[in-house]
Amino acid sequence: QVQLVESGGGLVQAGDSLRLSCGASGRTFSSYGMGWFRQALGKEREFVAAISRSGIYTYYADSVKGRFTISRDNAKNTVYLQMNSLKPEDTAVYYCAAQLGDSYLYTRSRYGYWGQGTQVTVSS
Repeated sequence: QVQLVESGGGLVQAGDSLRLSCGASGRTFSSYGMGWFRQALGKEREFVAAISRSGIYTYYADSVKGRFTISRDNAKNTVYLQMNSLKPEDTAVYYCAAQLGDSYLYTRSRYGYWGQGTQVTVSS
């Protein structure tokens, strides 16, 4: 099993940047494909970005492509989400998720482990 803890959320203005971090417990972090999802008030949880176990492959939702960057440091058991040029529509609770393997990393149902979420609020 793996436990995930997100950090780095906050209140920023449109155009600003934030970096989210997700720390994972356990010694097998490199066995997990990792993803970031977000859920705005009253909406479904949606895919944001994902990264394969090795970090070689990354995937992004169209809405964040070119603005967000996902990365991981397997030595530190941490995955990051660098968010640039933030927009008010990026406002949401951001969740880190983990799955054993690299299968359908953009699909929410493939992830068995979730963090508690961190709030990101972007004011206009």
